[in-house]
Amino acid sequence: MNAMRDEWYPVALFSQLDRRDTMLMGENITVARVGADEAKVTTEDGRALPVRIRYGHVWTSLGTPDHELFDIPEADDPERRLVEVGIVRVQCSPLRAVENFLDIAHFPFVHTDILGAEPHTEVFNYKVEIREEEDEVWATQVKFYQPQAAKSASGGIDTDYMYRVPAPTCSVLYKSCPPRPGEWDVIALFVQPLTEEVCEVWPWMALFDDTSSMTDLIQFQQMIFLQDRSILENQIPARLPLDPGKEIPTRADMTSIAYRRWLKRHNYTYGAQLVAQ
Repeated sequence: MNAMRDEWYPVALFSQLDRRDTMLMGENITVARVGADEAKVTTEDGRALPVRIRYGHVWTSLGTPDHELFDIPEADDPERRLVEVGIVRVQCSPLRAVENFLDIAHFPFVHTDILGAEPHTEVFNYKVEIREEEDEVWATQVKFYQPQAAKSASGGIDTDYMYRVPAPTCSVLYKSCPPRPGEWDVIALFVQPLTEEVCEVWPWMALFDDTSSMTDLIQFQQMIFLQDRSILENQIPARLPLDPGKEIPTRADMTSIAYRRWLKRHNYTYGAQLVAQ
């Protein structure tokens, strides 16, 4: 299997864990709590897999990662509320789930009157780069008008965005924080690849919001992702094409193009379609 076998993947919410039988990249695994603050993950034949507990989730790998799990410093900020949104199963490639999260242009059409609205459909110039030192994809200087940028927002605002891809099936979004100008809210998408065409998505947030209830924060984010799910499950082909083929890229596609190029560079091809059809 390709290089993705040696990456870290979320496989359970630790706060809700007793025992969870699940799948990772086509292999059956069992995730179980051990005592108050540890977990173990084993394959069907009893092989113990490496484990990390971070961002409220249990992480594991079928291979031998040569690096630690990526860092999200905001997770250690005591003033932020850490929100475990839960799990959504999606009948799509894990790579497609990440690419959709990076797509700005769909906001007015899929998340109408929340993350976007007509006629505010233009995607303005922004910067995309593969940061060689960190080996991550970044999109910065992104701006978009949003009727309700967050649960804490009381009206429409021009929202600043930054996108970061630190792992093949994970993305971290930094966006304007309505209650605290100058600060960033953090919304992460952690994707568990069950197979090449089915995944489970674990959204997670680190927010400045002293007024919304935890239930409201979770429901707001779940609503956003469920709107995305119907789009994801109808994309053809089901796997993410790494060869652009005859597609004509637009300004809105810049992050997607960099992400696909980065995947191809590292041979991160589980869930990818390698030849244009």
